[in-house]
Amino acid sequence: MLHILAQKNSLLNQFIAELRDKEVQKDSLRFRKNMERIGEVFAYEISKHLDYKEKEITTPLGVSKMNIPTSKIVIATILRAGLPFHNGLLNYFDTAENAFISAHRKYHKDGSFTIQFEHLSSPDIEGKILVLSDPMLASGASMEIAYKALIERGNPKHTHIVTIIASNQGVNYVKKHINMKNVTIWAGDVDDELTSKSYIVPGLGDAGDLAFGSKM
Repeated sequence: MLHILAQKNSLLNQFIAELRDKEVQKDSLRFRKNMERIGEVFAYEISKHLDYKEKEITTPLGVSKMNIPTSKIVIATILRAGLPFHNGLLNYFDTAENAFISAHRKYHKDGSFTIQFEHLSSPDIEGKILVLSDPMLASGASMEIAYKALIERGNPKHTHIVTIIASNQGVNYVKKHINMKNVTIWAGDVDDELTSKSYIVPGLGDAGDLAFGSKM
């Protein structure tokens, strides 16, 4: 299943528009803050699909019965661009456990690249809700590698793959290479074009550089 939140017309559209805008991008603090706010919006939307249980809450004047989420959540993020996005998800899923994946593009002399997986720090995810985030879903290869590394730590009850900007090619790649039986893809927006170097067009550029500064 694929949810594209920009199609619903909400305040999220303004946050994504600012992420894309080359003039607004000059303010790295605002770029990070918008990523964080988008993470909060996604957390709210995902929360509608969790398990709930009625609980009695004692107020100063009586007792109120409320449905409270009971799902155990692990938020997993691909470094480094995903850190502000991760923080937004964690602001709302504030009791969640956390996992971090280190993977990067390793370029070859002919200009091609492969995704190099380096490190995973993760709790046990058996039977839990896995929220796997990466701000850009370009080719989809990084997401596949991250997901397959994580499920070696257990089989999640359900996985929510969350991205701000995806390409159609990336979405289709994930659907083809990951068993989608218990997987939902959430995207802020989906763009049609992916260049030969796997950059999303119109996209927004390099999310990691825009958030944290250029790298060597």
